[in-house]
Amino acid sequence: MDSGTRAARAVNKWGGITALGVVAGYLAVLLANVRHFYTDDTESQYAPLWVMLGRRLREGQLPTMVPEHWMAGNYTIEEAGLLNPPQLLIDLLAPSMPNLAVYATLVKLVYAIILALGVYRVCLVYGAAAPWASVAGVCMPFTGWMLFFDSASWWTALAGTAWLTHAWASGVRYARGRSGPIPTFVFLYLCISVQYIFPAVEAAIMIGAVLLGEWIYQRQWLPSLRLATVAACAALAGLATYLPSALSAKATWRGTAQINNDQLLAVPWSESLNASLPSTLPAFTSWWGYVQPMPVVYIAWFLIPGLAFIDWGKAREHVRELTAPVLFAALVLFWTAGPGTIGPLRWPGRVLPMVALGLLVVVCVLLGRFATVRQWRNRAVAAALLVGLLWVRSYSAAPNEMGWHLAAVLVVLGLGAGAVWLGRERGAAAAAVLVLVSVLPIAFWQVQHAQPTPLGWNLPENRSEMKAAFPEFPGTTMQLGDRALIPPEERTLDGAYGSLVFGNYAKNLEKTYVSGYTPNGHFWFGETLCMLWDTSVCPDAYRRAFATEPSTGKTIVDLMKVDRVVLHKALYPDARNQPAPTGWKWVDYPGHEKYIDVLERVDGLISTRNGRIATVSGATATSESESDTESRARVSSAAGGQVIFARLAWPGYTATLNGSEVPVDMVGKTFAAIRIPPGTTDAELVLSWSPPGWPIGAGAALFALLDIALLQYIYQRGKRRRTPDPKSPDPSEPELANAG
Repeated sequence: MDSGTRAARAVNKWGGITALGVVAGYLAVLLANVRHFYTDDTESQYAPLWVMLGRRLREGQLPTMVPEHWMAGNYTIEEAGLLNPPQLLIDLLAPSMPNLAVYATLVKLVYAIILALGVYRVCLVYGAAAPWASVAGVCMPFTGWMLFFDSASWWTALAGTAWLTHAWASGVRYARGRSGPIPTFVFLYLCISVQYIFPAVEAAIMIGAVLLGEWIYQRQWLPSLRLATVAACAALAGLATYLPSALSAKATWRGTAQINNDQLLAVPWSESLNASLPSTLPAFTSWWGYVQPMPVVYIAWFLIPGLAFIDWGKAREHVRELTAPVLFAALVLFWTAGPGTIGPLRWPGRVLPMVALGLLVVVCVLLGRFATVRQWRNRAVAAALLVGLLWVRSYSAAPNEMGWHLAAVLVVLGLGAGAVWLGRERGAAAAAVLVLVSVLPIAFWQVQHAQPTPLGWNLPENRSEMKAAFPEFPGTTMQLGDRALIPPEERTLDGAYGSLVFGNYAKNLEKTYVSGYTPNGHFWFGETLCMLWDTSVCPDAYRRAFATEPSTGKTIVDLMKVDRVVLHKALYPDARNQPAPTGWKWVDYPGHEKYIDVLERVDGLISTRNGRIATVSGATATSESESDTESRARVSSAAGGQVIFARLAWPGYTATLNGSEVPVDMVGKTFAAIRIPPGTTDAELVLSWSPPGWPIGAGAALFALLDIALLQYIYQRGKRRRTPDPKSPDPSEPELANAG
């Protein structure tokens, strides 16, 4: 067997070990907290969203807009991944999954493996030995922020980072002539189209670092130019994902671009670099105060003490090869410290996984190529001093955790001594295996120590049990409640969650609520009902809901065509002692009286009457057909009038009257309305909505695909005449085969 074949087999073997290492790590975490991967935004936002989107997709719809989901119904500006094929597959499967905690955990496990293999590939393209590339891959999903936030809660961050790593590896391979442009384009597009802005911007930083790094390494500009062209094509293809958000920004509570230096989740560099003590509880401002309850800046125990076992003399000779990962790590490290808000980018601590990615790649490539145990005693002393500095920094941030920090120091020193002994006696692969195995107990230890998790909503997991416990609420329901008023012990299906919904929980129940989880709510609708991102409201919301809109004389609930109003008793304890509003009645739902009082219309459901026409003045209007994105009606008006629709007036609405375009107005800065000119008789009125910018996005995507096809043709045409750069490390070279 030749050396190239042995090297390829070693790479495949360690790739398999990487995947198995992630599986084992997930099992260790689940032993510490079985709901770890079904918490916070995953339980309240993403998993219910998957269920709803999947149901719509099975009906043959791409749910860009659902008008009855007023608070969060514009899914082109939510984190829905509507143009991301893997996400659509996740959505399609979701309605068939009885237990959402199990499903979310399995989905995240798949993406954690994708992430780990992506990091593995990045390390390989920079010449790391397969065992140390595997170490980087397995460590990445269990770094602090990734483990406690992105994997546990912020699903789209995990997904975007997973695709980013593969785009990085494929981009380097394309720049060095070892791969065509299509893999880089596909992975970049998947990263961009998760519909979460952070991975898209992080991918741009990564590509910029790789472009500069390859130009410095190869000392020619053409490879970087080719890669830049592919990246530009991916950005063009991703325009359709973000143009609706950009063009709708003024209508949301995010507003237009701004830069603010608030300190929430701005992480000082000294904390970001305290990366090798598993006990570290960093000090920066968050929802839990100044000292954090979780080790979110932790990366890997060997990362900093391992620097003492690198042959820096040899490493300096190859410094140009690592320009890209070093530059990437430096740039994202700067970002983590602030500003706190840059347009839609807020909370710079979210970039900590990129710091972990950059540093893991740099250190594991150095260890995988230039590790040494010569003069091991001196190096061990240097490593111990580095660990001591980590202890001082961690103690300074959280002095009340001295015992926890001392235990972590002993663990790191013991693991380091074991790795050095194995490296001397058994070789680098044996040392790498010890590091891989150590990931499991550390992840278990960290998650268990952070219990009870400060993130969880404790929403139910089993969908059939949810639906069986909940009242039958047909039509459109408005809930007025406050999640903060539910005591922790009542956040169960037998308690408040059998009667109340918060976040996207109603989507699990397959019920239509006007509220939902949204980071991009419509500003004036939110002001109208003082409704927040999690569907909580202020005490004045009840009065506001039944207040009269001055220009129409109709109440807000009438203009919304709401069938039912559910009042959270903890927020409105005396509401039922008052008479029901005109046209409404109090209705009993036995078994739910502890948590809710319910108002329903005297005349029954109105949400399905006359389509989405809410009210008409000075005219007549009869609905002819309805879809989520279009209302057709027959209208007449002798002296001129107005038709108001139960639709939130998002940017993107257009209207025609007998084929001629007419303006779309707003009533109360919230509702879409059309003025009917005098003398109109039996005219066809069409009010339609399409995502702003999608025609531009579609054209840009088509151009990008044609460009990529041309680049692929050029690559294939020159493939036989092209040979890999002999200076550049390649996974097929013997030096990468030292897998043990």
